[in-house]
Amino acid sequence: MNDTKLEMFEDVGGYVEGEMTIPGMQKGAKPGEPAFNTLDEPIKDTILRDLKAVGVKFAYVLFPKEKKTLLKEWDLWGPLVLCTFMAMILQGSNTADDTNDGGPEFAEVFVIVWIGSMIVTLNSKLLGGNISFFQSVCVLGYCLLPTTISLIVCRVILLVEQTNLLFFIRFAVSMGGFAWATYASMIFLGDSQKPGRKGLAVYPMCLFYFIISWLVISHTSS
Repeated sequence: MNDTKLEMFEDVGGYVEGEMTIPGMQKGAKPGEPAFNTLDEPIKDTILRDLKAVGVKFAYVLFPKEKKTLLKEWDLWGPLVLCTFMAMILQGSNTADDTNDGGPEFAEVFVIVWIGSMIVTLNSKLLGGNISFFQSVCVLGYCLLPTTISLIVCRVILLVEQTNLLFFIRFAVSMGGFAWATYASMIFLGDSQKPGRKGLAVYPMCLFYFIISWLVISHTSS
């Protein structure tokens, strides 16, 4: 009888001492540790993974149906790229004064984008928004993509001799970018506000994107 109990104990002990694995966990990793260690990852793989993540978020802005990923996996790389690109395109675009080196335009875009998005986020938080500060800044920055596209189109239109018709086309393109940016931001941030306060949260967002769209029109005159 004692021998039987001892054999059972040894069997159980052998089972307990076996290697425990979790589906999706890398071999040799302990429970609770990430599936891979980014410190040991090649720099090329890290850059490609981050670029892919930014590209996916851009796609979400162009087709704003999926709401959770942009909020859950937030980052500021996309907003930084868009803001820098717009500032570089807009700088020196006003050629009325040959002594203007474009510095104020570059700083102006940065101030409007970052300070403006922070003010809009602060307003959302004061109204009782249930998302974090950086999540809101991330969404507002990524939703600048339609406005950036409208800026590119306007700069292409300026390559030809300007007429009243082309001005109205540039105006329509800029307003289209403004409308799409506002719509996308409302899709991602609309559920973060209480039903009775959505209007108070949407108005600053509209004003934010309208000012940037107005910069696109006013700073692209040849």
